[in-house]
Amino acid sequence: MWKYFVEATADIILEEGVPNVTIRKIADRAGYNSATIYNYFSELSHLVFFAAMKFLKPYTEAVVQTYQDPQLSAQERYLRVWEIFCQHSFQNPQIFHAIFIADLGSQPEELLSHYYSVYPADLIAIPEELQPMLGTYNINRRGLISLELLVKEGFLLQQKIEAVNELTLLIWQGMFTAFLNNRSSYAPEKAARHAVRYIREIVLNANQLNLEDEARTGNTSPFAPSL
Repeated sequence: MWKYFVEATADIILEEGVPNVTIRKIADRAGYNSATIYNYFSELSHLVFFAAMKFLKPYTEAVVQTYQDPQLSAQERYLRVWEIFCQHSFQNPQIFHAIFIADLGSQPEELLSHYYSVYPADLIAIPEELQPMLGTYNINRRGLISLELLVKEGFLLQQKIEAVNELTLLIWQGMFTAFLNNRSSYAPEKAARHAVRYIREIVLNANQLNLEDEARTGNTSPFAPSL
């Protein structure tokens, strides 16, 4: 029955968009009453999250393909993955907001674990070495895992990781939020290009920038998950 509700939500998202998803519509589509839904989901945002995950496959496949390209350095791979993320997020802002930004309560990682337990094929398709990164919804953690590879190959100083991660996320989130809320006149392609350009400048020049290491100051990134 859990899957019925997720599939119904995905159908509504496809036909009407995330903002038009309601408990009543989901119940009607699935053929159950609204009260039954709350036996499986504590709030609507969880249902939207699970359904949105079903639209993430093209993005995930593009990332996997990039990481499997032996011709790319860690730095080229990192920048290419950011390009993919920006392209897909600006093309599908409601989906990416539901997964990476929306308030999902106090234990969002459990939602992702539950999703992959119900749809294990989605996780099996991800190479084992990429599962720590793609297997977390938290974009702060994803970024740190990716940047560690740049340090390993000598492209980035260890003490720059926290600041570079925070700056790149702030660039994306700022432009993405403006775009999502119709505060930007950019088309999706242009918004993605601008975000990637700024992120590229930060990454390529990170070792020369006066970036204070957040880890040493004891401060916490605003993107870190609440405990």
